[in-house]
Amino acid sequence: MSLQIKVMEKLKEAMKAKDTVALASLRAIKSAILMAQTATGAKQDLAEADELKLLQKLVKQRKDSATLYTEQGRDDLAAPELEQVTIIEQFLPEQMSADDLKKVITNIISQTGASSMADMGKVMGMASKQLAGKADGKAISTIVKQLLS
Repeated sequence: MSLQIKVMEKLKEAMKAKDTVALASLRAIKSAILMAQTATGAKQDLAEADELKLLQKLVKQRKDSATLYTEQGRDDLAAPELEQVTIIEQFLPEQMSADDLKKVITNIISQTGASSMADMGKVMGMASKQLAGKADGKAISTIVKQLLS
């Protein structure tokens, strides 16, 4: 089942339950999907990898907004952003634990023969492809920096 169909089903449920936070989140996903489809000029479904990138982008935007609001002492604005994150994350695959992530990245480093921070680009490229949707880019970057330094 495509992401668009799943979102539409959840949207109907949220409308019936009158869940405003879920409605806002699901409408944001639906809007992003439509924007991505029209940007390519095709009315066909997006590839799964594109859907994952789109969802991760939405989650990142909301987390960044929540961080800014919290830094400015506006917890009243940060809370709805974090609630939207939990709703959007329902459509993402389960995220890898830090230990599992470290094992995969260690394996990638040994495959590429990376030995210093100069090789970070190679490692990040492979890691991003392999771990798409399974881990946050920031978490991947942090672990790669730890292992290469």
